[in-house]
Amino acid sequence: SVMKQKLGYDDTLDAFGVHGVGGTLGAILTGIFATRAVFDVSTKGELLGLLEGGNVLTAQVIATAVSWAMAAIVTLILLKVLDRVIGLRVDTDHEVEGLDISLHGEEGYIFI
Repeated sequence: SVMKQKLGYDDTLDAFGVHGVGGTLGAILTGIFATRAVFDVSTKGELLGLLEGGNVLTAQVIATAVSWAMAAIVTLILLKVLDRVIGLRVDTDHEVEGLDISLHGEEGYIFI
């Protein structure tokens, strides 16, 4: 929540916080902890992860950067298309009234 406010982005479902940060951390840590004891590929006994003395970490960091770039570019293209077709934000009146009532005609929670 703190980073969303500092960076000023709207991510209600925390997709970036969960999948973006978690996926990035997992991909990089794979380059550190990868070991032949768990995954023995048939490549001349080369060492894998950084803790084993291997160099998979470099490939993992490059793959992560490429994934980030591709995700950013595709996201920007999709956002531009959606913004032109249906718009990205609802009217302020709908947002203040609540989207359940104003757009769907029903209440999510009924407090009596």
